[in-house]
Amino acid sequence: MIVVDTGPWVALFDPLDAAHDRARRALESVNDALVTTPAVLTEAFHLLGGWNRGTEALAEFIAGGGTDVWFPDGSGLERLFQLMKQYADRPMDFADASLVCAAEHFRTTRVFTIDRNDFSTYRVRIGKTSKPLRIIGPP
Repeated sequence: MIVVDTGPWVALFDPLDAAHDRARRALESVNDALVTTPAVLTEAFHLLGGWNRGTEALAEFIAGGGTDVWFPDGSGLERLFQLMKQYADRPMDFADASLVCAAEHFRTTRVFTIDRNDFSTYRVRIGKTSKPLRIIGPP
């Protein structure tokens, strides 16, 4: 399972994005299931701007099962807010915290992101250990 951040969604579905080709190649190189969160999708749809080819293609990709969407429950939200507090010096936004929570939920350390700076700092708690995220995506 690979958790997917906002940047790759925008890059994949906006052909004019500077990272478009690199994001497509990165996606083609993975064979694992993808998961994202409503917070990430909110950012992606906002950045893609209005209803257009990019937003329509992203909506079709999601509806067609191209990615799962993980909705945090009460304990997930608690953990999400705990992470935002823990990484307040970055600061960690709601969408990033939702992805770290999703990674913990699915017990994965892989994240598809363009935001290497923040995600190289974040850690996921799997069992009793804290592990760095392994970044997949365009350099």
